[in-house]
Amino acid sequence: MKGKYKAAIALLLLITLLPLMLLLTLAKWVPTLAGIWLPAGTRIAFEESPRLTRHALLIPDLRYLVDDCTLAVVKNADLTHPSRWQLNISSLTLNADCLSKLPQSESTPAAPRTLAQWQAMLPFAWVTVDTLTVSPWQTWAGKLSLAVTPENQQLRYQGDRISVQARMHGQALTVEQFELALFENQPPLKLAGEFTLPLVPDGLPVSGHASTTLSVAHIPEPLDAEIDWRDRQGQLIVMARGQPDPLLDLPWQLTDEQFTLSDGRWSWPYQGMPLGGRVGVKIADWKKGLEQAQISGRMNVLTQGDAGKGNAVLTFGPGRLGMDNSAMPMQLTGEAKQGDLILYAVLPAQLTGSLSDPLLAFAPGALLRSRGRIIDSLNIDEVRWPLAGVKVTRQGVEGRLQAILRAHENQLGDFVLHLDGRATNFLPDKGLWQWRYWGDGNFTPMQARWDVAGKGEWQDKQILLSDLSTGFDQLQYGSMRVSQPRLVLDAPIRWLRDAQNPQFSGSLVLDAGQTTFTGGGALPPSTLNFSVKGSDPTLFQFKGDLHADAIGPVRVNGRWDGERLRGQAWWPPQSLTVFQPLIPPDSKINLREGKLYAQVAFSAAAGQGFEAGGHGVIKGGSLWMPDNQLNGVDFVLPFRLRDATWQLGTRGPVALRIGEIVNQVTLTHFTADLEGAYPWSEENPLTLSNVSVDALGGKITLQQLRLPQHDAALLRLQNISSSEVTTAIKVKQLAMSGAFNGALPLWLDNEKWIIKDGWLNNPGPMTLRLDKDTADALAKNNIAAGAAINWLRYMEITRSWTKINLDSQGLLNMQAAITGTSRLNGKSNTVNLNYNHEENVFALWESLRFGDNLQSKLEQHATVPMPHCLPGKECEEKQ
Repeated sequence: MKGKYKAAIALLLLITLLPLMLLLTLAKWVPTLAGIWLPAGTRIAFEESPRLTRHALLIPDLRYLVDDCTLAVVKNADLTHPSRWQLNISSLTLNADCLSKLPQSESTPAAPRTLAQWQAMLPFAWVTVDTLTVSPWQTWAGKLSLAVTPENQQLRYQGDRISVQARMHGQALTVEQFELALFENQPPLKLAGEFTLPLVPDGLPVSGHASTTLSVAHIPEPLDAEIDWRDRQGQLIVMARGQPDPLLDLPWQLTDEQFTLSDGRWSWPYQGMPLGGRVGVKIADWKKGLEQAQISGRMNVLTQGDAGKGNAVLTFGPGRLGMDNSAMPMQLTGEAKQGDLILYAVLPAQLTGSLSDPLLAFAPGALLRSRGRIIDSLNIDEVRWPLAGVKVTRQGVEGRLQAILRAHENQLGDFVLHLDGRATNFLPDKGLWQWRYWGDGNFTPMQARWDVAGKGEWQDKQILLSDLSTGFDQLQYGSMRVSQPRLVLDAPIRWLRDAQNPQFSGSLVLDAGQTTFTGGGALPPSTLNFSVKGSDPTLFQFKGDLHADAIGPVRVNGRWDGERLRGQAWWPPQSLTVFQPLIPPDSKINLREGKLYAQVAFSAAAGQGFEAGGHGVIKGGSLWMPDNQLNGVDFVLPFRLRDATWQLGTRGPVALRIGEIVNQVTLTHFTADLEGAYPWSEENPLTLSNVSVDALGGKITLQQLRLPQHDAALLRLQNISSSEVTTAIKVKQLAMSGAFNGALPLWLDNEKWIIKDGWLNNPGPMTLRLDKDTADALAKNNIAAGAAINWLRYMEITRSWTKINLDSQGLLNMQAAITGTSRLNGKSNTVNLNYNHEENVFALWESLRFGDNLQSKLEQHATVPMPHCLPGKECEEKQ
């Protein structure tokens, strides 16, 4: 009996302790049991043993490994059974890099094969994963919720950039919601559809239909996409609303050995350059997985421009695309045309590396070329980009970067530019790109040849231009020739492209040799220094100064905001004598006194052009020449320039005041005001007013001259001394005294007249006296005219009226009627003299020999022929 009791007690202890031992050794036997279901070479492991509580099974950590690669990590899982099984997982992390290491052999025979077998094994359960992460696509992490039964399975997935809701009943899969945010600040991609899954879940659905509407950047219309397939063949079509042709039309077929996308079409009718073409892809052995599948294909791009049609072809494969390593040869060959521009490409390359970090290496012979016209006037003869040895990765561009540009402009000239440098893992604002550049060309309008050279680099967020030298051998235009102008850096130009603290700075110097003029004047060697400081090349302030020997400095400052250039320039008070080098020595003009100062504000922008406004002032100017002098010159020039039109006199008229003009005639107190637009128009006329000068003992005034001219401008002569006039024009043959007045209607834009119906008269007594020798000579040469000449030896003029007309050819016509008393040898005679005179004043001003001309005219008009010839005698005519 004792033995029976012992056996019963042992069996009871075994029954009691066995579940406890099984629970305590979960970490040992569960992986072994699971191995029946798992593919060969895979296993599960626990970092910490599971625990059983009164209501739940707790699994702190579970790992699924493929060899030594951790495919999945489960953290803080708990399994309960309130009404059905409920599994809650704090986090599940999957490593996609381990998928390539999964064995390709068949699974264990005991494992289920068909979809129905898998579904039949499903318990009534809820599964929740608070954070599901798939590496290296952590961006798409989210929360997973499953509600499963053998008949129905429901899935919900919610992340920051993805949302999915689907359900499955047997082979029928319905996607009720699928939203994917691919780009920032863009609407998400939305998809819905129905699919039929295969009996054995080892491939794509056997049939299905899905459609979506999406918005894509740079495409104005919404896109409608639809995919439909049945019996291992189908078609994907993407249409833009309002466009007749699909953006994508991709028919495809699927067999156990190969996936084929044949005779696909694509088009891109946007950005002013319509593109289109065909595409075809073959994937052999696709069931073996991405690592062993052989991929090949061809895609062409059709373009059309003014130079005709272009066709470029991209071929790739056969090769492999792998998660760890790819080997895909490819080549782009052909040409593209847009407008007058043609781009040629021969780009052999090899794609290697993992899909998460691919590397594209261009092979020897890789070359991009282009020619044509970018803008209307610039012709690209050839531009070359050799790319052999250049590598492109996710980290950036690596290798030598070169470019050679040859171009010409029909009016400006031709040039050649070279760029050579090296990039190290370079992307904009990341990595390093160092370069140097050089070139030369001809600048035809100014008969000059120019050159340029420099160095720079782009490292991370800083662009540095460390060296720059560019200049001309000369600049020659019209009468001006500038000798060897050259622009160099005074301090490097730096641009820090930092979003929080952007900076842009630098300084430059423009030096020029002597500027000469054909007239003989010269501007001394000049220098322009200026610096820039701001946040970037589209937003900075500038300041500088310009001086040429003693001329200047002219100080300039302003700002550029990316659209408009604004600034101001000051010319501080400076003696006029510093401008003496600008005056040709042969002119013998001597600047003696005076000061100049000026201030200008300016603005320039596209669509606006150049605008400026300000004033310039000359005070106390003095100018001496061999034959005349100008003293006490005061000049004020307020102006505004806009739309190539000068508005003269903005807050007051342009004012010219000259204290004294010393010439053959001394003029004093000269004044003139100018106001209006130049070029003038009916809406904006130009008006000259307040013209006045004291001259010849009287005053000359011009009331107003308006351009365009509708009425004559009246030039008035008041109390002009006739004796000073005869003295000024150096008449020796006669002498006059007394004052005269006049009015000369002046035309400047009349086709026929300069002066029309002008007049002169004497308000008081005048005297006329002929030189004795002149009068005796005239009387001696012509006896008949002698009496008339004697009347004019001394005459007191009581009344005179002279009508004056001057045509546009310079022909002057004067008709004079003079009444006076002649006094000769104590006798008085009344004289009525009518005189008509014609002369070209242009020639008269050239000669200034009015007295000699007058004598000649009097001799001709005083000639009288003999009345009769006596018979038998010779006829004689005496003068």
